[in-house]
Amino acid sequence: MTTAPPSHGPWIHGRHFLPLGLAYIAGALEKAGFQVEIFDNYLLEKPIDEVKLEVKQLNPEIVGITCGSATYRQCIETAKAVKEVLPSCKVIVGGWHPSYEPDSMLQHPEIDYVVIGEGERAMVELATSLSKGEGDQGAAAIAGVAFRRGGKVVKTPPKFINNLDEIPFPARHLLPMHLYERKIEYLDVQPVDNMSIMRGCPFNCAFCEISHLWGKTCRSFSPSRVVQEIEHLKTNFGTRGIYFINDNFTVKKNLTLELCALMKKNRLDIEWACDTRVDLVSREMLREMKAAGCKTIWFGGESGSPRILEKLNKGVTLEQIEHAFKIAREEGIQTACSFMMGIPGETVADMEATFRFARKLDPDWCRFNIFVAVPGSSLYQEVIQKHLYSRLEDFVAYVRTEDFDYDSLLAIQRRFHRNFNRSPKRILRKIRREGFFTVLKKSPAYFSG
Repeated sequence: MTTAPPSHGPWIHGRHFLPLGLAYIAGALEKAGFQVEIFDNYLLEKPIDEVKLEVKQLNPEIVGITCGSATYRQCIETAKAVKEVLPSCKVIVGGWHPSYEPDSMLQHPEIDYVVIGEGERAMVELATSLSKGEGDQGAAAIAGVAFRRGGKVVKTPPKFINNLDEIPFPARHLLPMHLYERKIEYLDVQPVDNMSIMRGCPFNCAFCEISHLWGKTCRSFSPSRVVQEIEHLKTNFGTRGIYFINDNFTVKKNLTLELCALMKKNRLDIEWACDTRVDLVSREMLREMKAAGCKTIWFGGESGSPRILEKLNKGVTLEQIEHAFKIAREEGIQTACSFMMGIPGETVADMEATFRFARKLDPDWCRFNIFVAVPGSSLYQEVIQKHLYSRLEDFVAYVRTEDFDYDSLLAIQRRFHRNFNRSPKRILRKIRREGFFTVLKKSPAYFSG
């Protein structure tokens, strides 16, 4: 059994998508011969008593729980519930937070093992070892595992899977697909599903922790494997759109072009969206992506202040950001952009510069996100060491400086979103995209005069 604790769930640009991480683990376990069930309580949000009943009914030998820093408390609560019902059941946790802070998990006796980093191979090897009764001795021989022994925490360094094609498709068949919101506003088709086609990041953004989990080397599924999964989704789940959730979709130019060529050759007839950096696109690449079905690209603009961009160690300039938006628009691809607010050292004047820059870029969609510090990034270390937070909820730090706190950031965020979306140009664009009556129904204030 793999499970997720009760929370508000994995949200991608405001949409509730299925938990790919759990599905990948479940697929790997099934391939190894294990019987697996997924209980996605991020989606179902069942109270803990119902979780206990589910565990009792399934009677698993092993329960795996995914955990982020924001769901740390719920993860511990779920682990305790499992042990109350089945004391002999082995509880294993994995995910972002356990990978960065394994000791924080193992201070709780309800948790037996932690999987650090990439989970498919480690989880299969650990489950196999436990099923053979090898215990801690077997765990010590597995890469990427932490556990208690003699009052101390033992950790083995993780080892990355170089050939990602050996990983089975995510076990979506174990999930209640009909309950997920399989649509996104920046694709015109339904249903839409998410895919992950690469791991690792060679960049060093100060706000991001992904390279600490997946490594600095970017590893990709082969283009043929990606196309196979898309065809699998179309055949088995009726998928018509794909959102590739990786941060740097175009980081490997040759593989991106090869994938686009295969998509066209196989006549997949899907719309898709992706995320990437502004310095990883060219006119040639965008043209091929458009021809292969790309409808929208999300770029991380992060800030309109050169000083804050430098602090974020993003490695791009405002001019590069503008150029990427210009050529994407000229090649007929919709653009979306995300910015950050509340960076340590940022001022309200910096945020206003970001807003003006966003208006200048004029993306089809724009979001201003409040930075909340979580373990794994260099900014998190700065926030904790300098006590730049108004409150610390377990491991999540809400940044505070002389210029702002979290509540004032919320007010600025609301103002930015309201003013950005009320410009006449954006209203007309929304009318063209969705139709007059749809816009009027959703946003009557826009036409109140």
